[in-house]
Amino acid sequence: QVQLVESGGGLVQAGGSLRLSCAASGRTFSFNAMAWFRQAPGKAREFVARVTWSAGITLYGDSVQGRFTISKDNAKNTVDLQMNSLKPEDTAVYYCAAATRGGWTTLATYNYWGQGTQVTVSS
Repeated sequence: QVQLVESGGGLVQAGGSLRLSCAASGRTFSFNAMAWFRQAPGKAREFVARVTWSAGITLYGDSVQGRFTISKDNAKNTVDLQMNSLKPEDTAVYYCAAATRGGWTTLATYNYWGQGTQVTVSS
């Protein structure tokens, strides 16, 4: 059994920063990658960033490249998302996800999901 719990969401002004954290429990040794996705109202869930659990190789969505940084701490079983230079269009529910195989930019490759945390960026 795997559980993912996100924290750190909130309300911030445009240009500000937030740091999200995802705490994983259970069979974390089986992870190949962890990622952050987001879903804005009326839109599909989209890929934000991914990090491989062993080697720490990162990948970012085009819309957040250069502004967001994903990092992991294997000892604590956590994955963080540092979000800088936030824009109103970053407003969404942010979800943490884990993949036991693959784990790239598509939702279908992720086995486990957190409940989400709301990020709201005001203009």
